[in-house]
Amino acid sequence: MFRRWTRYALTLMLAGSLILTLVSVVRIGLDPALRPLRDAAASEITAAVDRELARLSPGAIPARITARLAEDPRDWVVLEALRGLAEELGQPLPAEVEAAYQAAFEADGGFFAAAQNCAACAADLGACSLSTVFICGVPVELSLIGDVRDITKGAVDYLAGNEVDRVAVALSIVGIGATVAVVVSGGTSVSAKLGASALKIARGMGRVSPRLNALMARAATDGIDWLALRRARGFDDIAAALRAEAFAPLVSVAADLERMRGATNVTTALHLLPLVDDANDARRLAKATEALGPRVVARAEVLGKARLLRATVRVTGTGYALVSGMVGLMLSLAMLVAGALQSRLFAALRRSALSREDLT
Repeated sequence: MFRRWTRYALTLMLAGSLILTLVSVVRIGLDPALRPLRDAAASEITAAVDRELARLSPGAIPARITARLAEDPRDWVVLEALRGLAEELGQPLPAEVEAAYQAAFEADGGFFAAAQNCAACAADLGACSLSTVFICGVPVELSLIGDVRDITKGAVDYLAGNEVDRVAVALSIVGIGATVAVVVSGGTSVSAKLGASALKIARGMGRVSPRLNALMARAATDGIDWLALRRARGFDDIAAALRAEAFAPLVSVAADLERMRGATNVTTALHLLPLVDDANDARRLAKATEALGPRVVARAEVLGKARLLRATVRVTGTGYALVSGMVGLMLSLAMLVAGALQSRLFAALRRSALSREDLT
């Protein structure tokens, strides 16, 4: 009798969990505003990040600084941010780490070292550090001059049958504003143009993740009618040669990169860019940057991408209902299966015991 009532209860639990799960899924499908996850508010992001920082071991920051000091060239954007975080948390650096930091700072901060780095940066973006990229003649990349140059060079290479840097052309098209009518609108247009120019610089410096580079390549391949672009005589012709849907993810990333710059500065935005793999990453990282400001650099360094981005989302009531329904569904199903297997096992044991009695 007890097992029968238990089986009834589990069946009811299974049915209830299934109904709760289906209702949650249907509600999400019918109303896009009902999502299992929502964007966290700035205060929630800050609180979640602070909780993660409280779990850090005392040696985590000195270890990161020591590792960064061993790099060549050294990234002083992140080194200064890490040192500032140690001071903020009231964790003085060990004497040997502090001495190594000061020695490296003096070695990298001299006039002749800066002049040498600047000359290399002006000749090749790949030789630029985040400390020198915007003071060594590179700002032309942020202007319309650089965009027009890259589009013209792409057209000349195409006509000559040479290999075309299609990604550079695509970024220049967004940067020059030719796509405003078809892929961006309102305030996004200015953000996308500035962000696309910064993406060009980051790509030249090798600060673009493989997946983001692939996204840009898809936009350049699928979003541009190259035959029509070859015949273009003005911005209207260029816009007509574009496919808006293929450019949308790239424009979104560019606009969010400009959000990062607006909340901090260009150098910080470029430093964070390697963490971006797609438009969703860019949106969530921009959200974190707006909440944390310049402090995001050190926190991204010690917490890592996954924990930082996880702080930017929260589970909604619909999400909790969906998760509860699925957990209840799996548990009740597992218990029903276990009960059925147990019943079969006991039945087999009884038959075995009866057959032995008959033999005796």
